[in-house]
Amino acid sequence: MTDSIRKTSPLSLNELQGLPDRQRRALLRAGLGLSVGSALLLAACGGDGNDAPADESGAGGTPVDPPTTTPNPDEGGGTPLPPAVASFALAVLPDTQFYSRYATADENTQFQRMYGSTPYLAQTEWIARHAADYKIPFAIHLGDIVDQQGKPAQWEIADAAMQVLEDAEVPYSILAGNHDVIRDVDYVNAGSQSTDTDAQRTLANEPYLKWFPTTRAARQATFGGRDSSGFHEFHIFEAEGQSFLVLSLSWRVSDAGIDWARQVLAQHPTLPAILVNHQLLNIASDGTSPLEVPYGLMLWDRLIKDNDQIFMTLNGHYHGASRLTKTNAYGNAVEEMVVDYQMAYMGGNALMRTYEFDLTHNKIRVLSFSPWVPSKPVEALNEFDVAVLAEDNQQFEIDIDFKKRFARFNPGFAAPAPSNQPITERVKAALLANYTEPETPDQKPAADTEDYPHVSSTLAHWRFFGGAADSVVPVGYVVPDETGANPIYRESLVFNGSTIGQEGDLTWADDHHHLSAAPGSVKFSSTTTKPLRMSYFTTRSEAALNTQTFDSGYTVEAFIKVDASWTASQNAWMNIMERDGRRGQIDGFTGGDGEECPIIFAVSSLREVQWEVLPGNTGAKSPTSNWSGEIMAGKWIHVAIVNDPVRRETVMYVEGAPVLRNAAGGVGIAYRRATDRMVIGGGAYAGQRTNGFLGQIGEIRLCAEPLPASQWLTARRSA
Repeated sequence: MTDSIRKTSPLSLNELQGLPDRQRRALLRAGLGLSVGSALLLAACGGDGNDAPADESGAGGTPVDPPTTTPNPDEGGGTPLPPAVASFALAVLPDTQFYSRYATADENTQFQRMYGSTPYLAQTEWIARHAADYKIPFAIHLGDIVDQQGKPAQWEIADAAMQVLEDAEVPYSILAGNHDVIRDVDYVNAGSQSTDTDAQRTLANEPYLKWFPTTRAARQATFGGRDSSGFHEFHIFEAEGQSFLVLSLSWRVSDAGIDWARQVLAQHPTLPAILVNHQLLNIASDGTSPLEVPYGLMLWDRLIKDNDQIFMTLNGHYHGASRLTKTNAYGNAVEEMVVDYQMAYMGGNALMRTYEFDLTHNKIRVLSFSPWVPSKPVEALNEFDVAVLAEDNQQFEIDIDFKKRFARFNPGFAAPAPSNQPITERVKAALLANYTEPETPDQKPAADTEDYPHVSSTLAHWRFFGGAADSVVPVGYVVPDETGANPIYRESLVFNGSTIGQEGDLTWADDHHHLSAAPGSVKFSSTTTKPLRMSYFTTRSEAALNTQTFDSGYTVEAFIKVDASWTASQNAWMNIMERDGRRGQIDGFTGGDGEECPIIFAVSSLREVQWEVLPGNTGAKSPTSNWSGEIMAGKWIHVAIVNDPVRRETVMYVEGAPVLRNAAGGVGIAYRRATDRMVIGGGAYAGQRTNGFLGQIGEIRLCAEPLPASQWLTARRSA
């Protein structure tokens, strides 16, 4: 396979001088002697698919190929080349589910409308374009190909993206994640193997097997076979004169599937093996440390620990990135790695990985990057558009003496003579050569309690400060509305004859979001679902806000901090704010749960911020929803929800960044009765109080128009 690799050389001084100044400086910083070959140099004029020259704007553009001649150090042509190595790289695609979903017409083609391109295609096109340059013999998909397995449009997006690799003859492995199968039930213990594995599925009904059948997999040059269910497959690829086995197991592998995997390894006893699953290693609450889970431990016991060939595992499913080194039954290391970016900005922002196997220096170099970010239109970029991740859990090296590690089963393994420049640094240099990450806006803390934009369309603005830190907010306490029209009151501890709270559960706090002009917050403590324990505020039944329909649009803002003690079992779906009333009793209601309220501003079981409303339009109406990615507990965030009736869309922003999962088509907000109150820190279901908030709220403001960020509470007042 190495014969087909195109030989490339770095830029000469003359050619470097032909580039714009900013691009030249970027290449010098990256190291001129690095051979960029046909690597991705990106123009800064938008993602319209044309090979346009770079301009001076510093970001964005479409892929173009740089010149490829060698500088002469004696003539001042750059720094010497780094020593050659014998290496190759694997390209890895973590969960692509949101890329498939939000590129569909059903979801308002959100990527195309914002950027004129889509992240999934950006990933596979990058692999196809650079497989030769970066010696990528194989690509790996970690599962969750789509988000909703029952929607063909999402499979069509995935199908087109993976077809790019097939057309370029870049082989890949693929597997079904939990979102790709009809029944998504997690593994708990050994008894779980009797239900909801591949053995219990009706194979003829599974969309994954229709879109990615065995016949399609067999077209890959590396394909070795699938098990009888069709869910699990293996491949053998060659690189640097050596063969490697990739064993790819779909969600909830059955006992028979594990037996099949063991047989594959036994039939290829000399091949180093990479085990790929959707689920195996998790990530601890600190966001970086590894956390083992029952399913991964089961696979370790039944497949990994006594199969010395498995030296590395890859999985997605869990949001973030981590790694763990374990020791198998032979005393050898097994490197376990998890990566999934779906809850990051833009559903992952096309972040992917390369794993460079440097056989010369006995290292695996891991790089996390987005090939899509540098190609976005300049005007669409913000501080969340990071092309290369630099954190220790995103970019790292693993020391591995390949010959020693594989000696027991493959004593003949040896590195060939060095023949290429290191790959990882070339990838980084090419990505950043013509891309400057946007600067973080200069946001200043408030100078005083009034240092924020006062907006004439404000309907209600509650600011939670006034008492001494840790002192109790007494029942009946009135939090004024800055407009004077809609004050809120701490409600009774008793609801429908049952005590559901304690007075000490609601206290003042002196901390707040760094951009909030309110110098404190209110803290909701000891909140649980079972038994129900909650404290909350409400408007009065006669408040004008209760009947506001927001026909001209709206902007809702809140500063919140989820408590570090939050758990999904006790605090899932906790409410920041709701409007009382069973929405099923509102004229025109269709679809969804009629026992829910017409406004739900909540935190989900995955710690996503949810904004769900029943629109106020006449005739039939169904709830519309916005969802953030996973938010961190113990950290202040600002949330803004902006409804624009002209564009007929609602966009949620978290810390200033638009989220991916936004709603289209909804105008206004319905209400059931004029006496149905607004609730802060709690909600209702079927007329009963439920889902109290756990954490802190600093401010909430509702305005009757769509506001730009310059008028949000995070901005400062005009001079």
